Amino acid sequence: MRYFFFVTLVAFCAVAGCASDSGREKAVDAALKDSARFTTIEWLDSARDYGKIPEGQKLDVSFRFRNSGTTPLVIGQVRVSCGCTVAEQPVAPIAPGEEGWIKASFDSQGHPGTNHKSLFVTANTKGEQAFTLHFSVEVEKKAS
Repeated sequence: MRYFFFVTLVAFCAVAGCASDSGREKAVDAALKDSARFTTIEWLDSARDYGKIPEGQKLDVSFRFRNSGTTPLVIGQVRVSCGCTVAEQPVAPIAPGEEGWIKASFDSQGHPGTNHKSLFVTANTKGEQAFTLHFSVEVEKKAS
């Protein structure tokens, strides 16, 4: 009986989680296609140089932006240029006049030398909806 209850609970949570993800995906898709919902974005940081770090260190990077329009800003997607970087994006819409962050984490293990990485962002903005953010870092090779 306990096993049945546990399996039912896990199945319910999985379905509820998928439903909410699907609902968010539909809302984001609608915001990206409906020109009446378009807004403007002001990048306060779009390129960053993080200097030198030792190989093996994980570097947290962030890019600040402001919704400079009059409707909520929806970040549709954030993609990265390589597997050594993992990005996160704001889930909730950013209200007009408010600021937000695009954050990522770069794993420098196995990447000695100069690294130039990019994040590709889509948003419900007028004109251009695709943006590229850049960061660079010099990874100092570990002593053997």
